[in-house]
Amino acid sequence: MKISKKDALEWFEYLSSLSGDKTEVYKRFSPVIESTIRQIELSVNKKHEDMKNEISDLKTLKGRTYFVGDQQNFPKGCVSCLFGDGLGGIRKTHKCNLLCKFCYYHDNIDNQESIPDGMWEIGETLFYEDDIDLLLSIQKKPSGIAYVYLEPFLEIEKYYGIIKKLSDAGIYQHMYTNGSLCTRENLKKLGEAGLNELRFNLGAVKCSDQVIEYMAMAKEYIPMVGIETPMTPEFYEAFQEKKDKILKTGIDFMNCAELHFGEDNINNYVGERMYVARRGYISPLWSREITLKLMKQACDENWGMVVHDCSNHTKYSRELNKNSKQGQPFGATTYVSEFDRFLPHLFLATLEDENFKFIEEEELPEELKLENCQEEIEFLVVEEEDEMYDGFFDDEDEEDNE
Repeated sequence: MKISKKDALEWFEYLSSLSGDKTEVYKRFSPVIESTIRQIELSVNKKHEDMKNEISDLKTLKGRTYFVGDQQNFPKGCVSCLFGDGLGGIRKTHKCNLLCKFCYYHDNIDNQESIPDGMWEIGETLFYEDDIDLLLSIQKKPSGIAYVYLEPFLEIEKYYGIIKKLSDAGIYQHMYTNGSLCTRENLKKLGEAGLNELRFNLGAVKCSDQVIEYMAMAKEYIPMVGIETPMTPEFYEAFQEKKDKILKTGIDFMNCAELHFGEDNINNYVGERMYVARRGYISPLWSREITLKLMKQACDENWGMVVHDCSNHTKYSRELNKNSKQGQPFGATTYVSEFDRFLPHLFLATLEDENFKFIEEEELPEELKLENCQEEIEFLVVEEEDEMYDGFFDDEDEEDNE
């Protein structure tokens, strides 16, 4: 079924107006919802393909991701993620010195569970640093690991020892930072400990001149240095203003992350045009479009660094690869939505946009036309609301009410 944009808008406006638990409504009319989401995605995919066709030197890593530039500068942490054991994260620092609009922890950043002193979270298990030798002697070492969650430079002195242990074991290591707490001293110590790759979230600091200088400094000590940041209009504007200075740092790559939403950052973006990629991540339409614009610009202007399309497609490939390496059944994936419920109002801006067109449309069958379904929907909603009160009082409360 290829629902028309007009019918899709009418349905989603109506679904957004309903109150209470609408689980049964969504289940009963899932063909309408699924068709709408798919129609939006098809249109978005067509726009992306048209933009990719305008990039003169677009390259791919076996179809798993896209990039432009010299493949020698492609981030090896991403190679590990897409072809190795997946994205193995080591967690230590549960705080950040900044609060970014796009942060996946935004609404709960002050409530993140801490890692006990002297311990590290690896594979959802807590280890003492002294346990690392034992772990490496028993389990197969990963192709690579990443230091994630949240800003490691808040306590960077705690990282040198574990980086040295894993470096001696021959494990490729990369780290994420917003860069605002870097110094020549801590960058040098990271390089001496054996960190292979450092990624700066330049969008978090609005392309700060100081952090750009730290990127150049990091290149003196760490083999691979690059940018990894969600693509937002704010970043695009700031990057264009500082482009020449950024390119002069000699960094190797820029990972253009397609921003996606979860429970803790969605409130900052309600009202933006959105789509769902492969029934999983929800993203704003402009995010990957910014990536593709930058990739074209990099080709046209010969930037000299890799620009990598870290898109929802790439993350989908990442999850397929990870599951295959973990012995999951053929086709198994953990690429899913960050939300445990459907939120029709998130897609109203897309459907209301007169310039956003569906590629092909069909008339709805009579049994799925909104005017023929409203009575049934109202019944389902009322029924659900009644069920919400079943068992609300326990036996003692019922006796008191009698």
